[in-house]
Amino acid sequence: NSPRLVDNNLYHFCIFTDNVIAASVAVNSTVANADHPKQLVFHVVTNRVSYKAMQAWFLGNDFKGAAIEIRSVEEFSWLNASYSPVVKQPKVRNPKYLSLLNHLRFYIPEIYPQLEKIVFLDDDVVVQKDLTPLFSLDLHGNVNGAVETCLEAFHRYYKYLNFSDPLISSKFDPQACGWAFGMNVFDLIAWRKSNVTGRYHYWQGKNRERTLWKLGTLPPGLLAFYGLTEPLDRRWHVLGLGYDVNIDNRLIETAAVIHYNGNMKPWLKFGIGRYKPFWLKFLNSSHPYLQDCVTA
Repeated sequence: NSPRLVDNNLYHFCIFTDNVIAASVAVNSTVANADHPKQLVFHVVTNRVSYKAMQAWFLGNDFKGAAIEIRSVEEFSWLNASYSPVVKQPKVRNPKYLSLLNHLRFYIPEIYPQLEKIVFLDDDVVVQKDLTPLFSLDLHGNVNGAVETCLEAFHRYYKYLNFSDPLISSKFDPQACGWAFGMNVFDLIAWRKSNVTGRYHYWQGKNRERTLWKLGTLPPGLLAFYGLTEPLDRRWHVLGLGYDVNIDNRLIETAAVIHYNGNMKPWLKFGIGRYKPFWLKFLNSSHPYLQDCVTA
């Protein structure tokens, strides 16, 4: 019940995951690179299975005085089938994409009703620079600050959405630039004003038959935040370390956040070898709980 958890003069981050080790590295790397770690507040939401382990880990390790809150998604009783279309959807093919933890990013203003600004981090990121300047960036009235991904020509809206459906083609530009989930700064006041969660519900409801997009949180995100996304300098967030073996080292070294999106996670044996040291650097592998784990 620390007052720090709702203090808008501090810097708030949220991570939604059931992976204790990944969460630890995301938090540890953010803290290690912060100019003033005691001004950081982390809001971690996990599930019932990982809740005790997550609590034990963050209580038993030192994070330089940063405040860390651990909650379980099951305590959000309002997040039920009568409110959220995604709760109603059957867990088909790949349950990861329909995991409630994965979709919590669309409910941030409701989970943290007293907060005004927050940085969302995926659990497969490593932070390499102080992220607090993100909170003073001018988003020009937009809700979502994100790095655009259409420098690689194929990351445009037509790649993610079914433009043969008139519902999509009448409202969206197929050439609109995609952007990345995984390191986003959200203005929660603007979010509530624009009712982004309501937009997300609308599109999830329209996609019951999976005709507008197949799976994942990015396509509904592209729809819900359309016209409400402020492009950030690409050095804030460099992607692809979980699938692209050819990322320029200079790009990685100058990045504020590197993201192991893709299947080759750094904690897996088949993770890409040359990118693993950036992640292992922030893992306390001498910890007794980790002695039996193979992370390298």
